[in-house]
Amino acid sequence: MMKKLIICRTDGIGDVVLTLPIAGLMKQAYPGLKICLIGRSYTAPVVAACEHVDEFLDRDGISDRSPRERVEFFRKLQADAIVHVFPDKELARLAWQSGIPVRIGTSHRFRHWMYCNRLVHLGRKRSPLHEAQLNSLLLRPLGIKRTPALDELASLTGLNRPVKLDEALASLLHPDKFNLILHPTSKGSAREWGFSNFCNLVRLLPPDRYEVFVTGTAEEGMRLRPLFEELGARVHDMTGKLPLDQFIAFIGAVDGLVAASTGPLHISAALGRVTVGLYAPMRPIHPGRWAPLGPRATYLVADRTCSRCRHETRCECIESISPADVLSKLEQLSGTFESSIPATFNGK
Repeated sequence: MMKKLIICRTDGIGDVVLTLPIAGLMKQAYPGLKICLIGRSYTAPVVAACEHVDEFLDRDGISDRSPRERVEFFRKLQADAIVHVFPDKELARLAWQSGIPVRIGTSHRFRHWMYCNRLVHLGRKRSPLHEAQLNSLLLRPLGIKRTPALDELASLTGLNRPVKLDEALASLLHPDKFNLILHPTSKGSAREWGFSNFCNLVRLLPPDRYEVFVTGTAEEGMRLRPLFEELGARVHDMTGKLPLDQFIAFIGAVDGLVAASTGPLHISAALGRVTVGLYAPMRPIHPGRWAPLGPRATYLVADRTCSRCRHETRCECIESISPADVLSKLEQLSGTFESSIPATFNGK
């Protein structure tokens, strides 16, 4: 009987959110199973908010130990199995050296042939499956043979224990308006919609019905300075003001969020907020692979080939998405307000 499982996902916040459903699947299949997730230190607040994960291990802290200490540390975990969702050759080697009985990786990684004893034939780049479904395929050696539907995976993310929102942040929320987060930047993880589109979206939002918050890092806030200067009191500048644990709590307290394919987008969807994702149509960053998963989540993507954009920093395809269409999606999902989109507005 399996008692402890390690899941390795040592990349970005959104990637971790879309990995959490496999922890939920394993908890269903193995009652009493303890799950440990190894990730980067900055993703720890996301994992802490997940009810399916019992322990978080900092990947960076493991590297700070001596080679002998790392192996001994892994042995003391007494894990029955480890799943390498994101390939990390050092962690694969440590799992082998420490004698973890079941070590699962993909057959597409040379190091997994050396250190894993359960290989899953899995190619992500050209697969028609969503990232969360691709992650679930790695559970086949552990007895979960089916590919879950996206609705099921969305229900298993388990972000049900965020920290309490600070009172100062809670006081910014308007009780009689739709509190909306706009997250314009992506730290390079996705193609961006553009500042002018976000400005036009804010102009479309009736100020008596929407309270708007713009989020991002302090560094991103410097990039967004022209947006804040143009919109003035129409938006709250929250850039650099929210540590991740409070950002998660803040997302859970607002009504909706609009962003490209970023960590905040996937957090919002998992928390059941009204969530509109903005995507480029090119593989492998298209919504078929990375769409937000949640009961009130959707996305917009241009009906184009995006072939020229592949070789450029800017993406005309994602920028062609109309602010009016974004507002329409927001209001359809919220089911609260009548449409306020002027018939003649073209978003440009």
